[in-house]
Amino acid sequence: MDFTHLIPSPSDIPYTLFSTLGTLLNRWSTTNDVLRPQEDFDIDPITGFVPPQPLPRLPAEYKIWEDALSEAPEVLRLADDLSGEALTLRAEGEAWRTKIRARPTLDVSLLEDQPRLLQRAHLVLTWLVQYYVSSLPTTHPPTPKRVPESLAVPLVKVSRTLGMAPILTFADTITWNWDLIRPDQPVTIDNMKLAHSFSGRDDERHFYQVQAAVELHGTQLLRIIEAYNQLPNLDDLTSIFKVIKDLIRLTAIIEEISDLIQSMRSGCDPHIFYWEMRPWVEGSDSKGPSHPGWIYEGVDPKAPELQYLSGPSGGQSTVMHALDLFLDIDHKLRTKRHPAPSAENRKADHGFMDRMRQYMLGRHRAYLEQLEKSPHSIRELAQRTPILREPYNNAVKALKTLRTLHMRIACLYVINMSKTENPRSVCPAAAMMERQASAMEAGARAEKREPIRGTGGTDLVTLLKAGRDATSRAGLKN
Repeated sequence: MDFTHLIPSPSDIPYTLFSTLGTLLNRWSTTNDVLRPQEDFDIDPITGFVPPQPLPRLPAEYKIWEDALSEAPEVLRLADDLSGEALTLRAEGEAWRTKIRARPTLDVSLLEDQPRLLQRAHLVLTWLVQYYVSSLPTTHPPTPKRVPESLAVPLVKVSRTLGMAPILTFADTITWNWDLIRPDQPVTIDNMKLAHSFSGRDDERHFYQVQAAVELHGTQLLRIIEAYNQLPNLDDLTSIFKVIKDLIRLTAIIEEISDLIQSMRSGCDPHIFYWEMRPWVEGSDSKGPSHPGWIYEGVDPKAPELQYLSGPSGGQSTVMHALDLFLDIDHKLRTKRHPAPSAENRKADHGFMDRMRQYMLGRHRAYLEQLEKSPHSIRELAQRTPILREPYNNAVKALKTLRTLHMRIACLYVINMSKTENPRSVCPAAAMMERQASAMEAGARAEKREPIRGTGGTDLVTLLKAGRDATSRAGLKN
């Protein structure tokens, strides 16, 4: 960037000098309020929100959980899978579920002071829950799906200790779900392999690997945020030029993440994603409020954790939340910005981002809460510092472009695929019944204006448009 174009005009110089002097005097007592470092929140300086090593397997006391997870992909198929292989495996699948129901409820107190083992327990138990629920025979009319006490009770206890939702999350599928190819080499995307997969497809491996690459690449964003928050004085010229340099780099990183997201199409077929991968990760509310959800046996139905039983979502990426907070993207429409939100924007679920934080590790959520309360808003700094406006706006534009690309991916992988036929219904009669049911459901949805929903039951299109438009509104007038 040519910095000469960013220097204030002569008419702006007196204002800038007085503004800077006043800000220095007013903020003298606050610029030394250095925020807690990222390491305090279980954020690794090299791998960020991804653990610096693969999660260890659970100790012998919990071997029955690890064994059940190893066995599940061999004997379980989705409930609506009518392929010859799936029909052959049904008896074995029912035997697996019967063993799960009959098993004792294990005490998890042995894990309480071992964070990585707790994370592994959460991963194992949530994958077992998804295998169990997703393979249950379909009932007509639909009835609530019951999660056995042997899984539900320890999962809720583990989740309370970790401070996160008792359901499969982004962490369980992406940031924790990997092993090293070469254990003596560092953690890089090229040295990581998927630990667990529902479909066994290369498409699923690619889908998870792209998102893991985004998380690792996002570590560079965290370093920029950390450097900004540790600056002792935001208003001296040295700091301002450092912020300019970091915003330029931030823009480039966001653009690189956009490239990673676009690479999804090269290795993950939309049809396979929608029909063979996505059904495994749907949560209790995936089909909306009119459908029965799940019951966690042995758990108080009024337990606060049971409010959060949506499936994993990119909205649970702590990296993206941190970026939004750093750039001051207002998803809640709390501040008046230009242009005013559209009528469709106002209908969006404005509590979605806050709700998604409940699916994150508690310490990571605490980091976001610190960012949210930071007195050092980079948007406010750019507002009062003309030289910062262009690099700040460029970062916002890059993030808006990323969200536009995300919308296109969602359209291709979810909205378009929702109009296609389930390839697992190979029985002609079943296929005809499914087409009729799909047509009736589409007609009912059109009549009631029900939306296409994400894995967490949200109106997908409205939500994504609102996120893109909220990002655009963060831009400043030059």
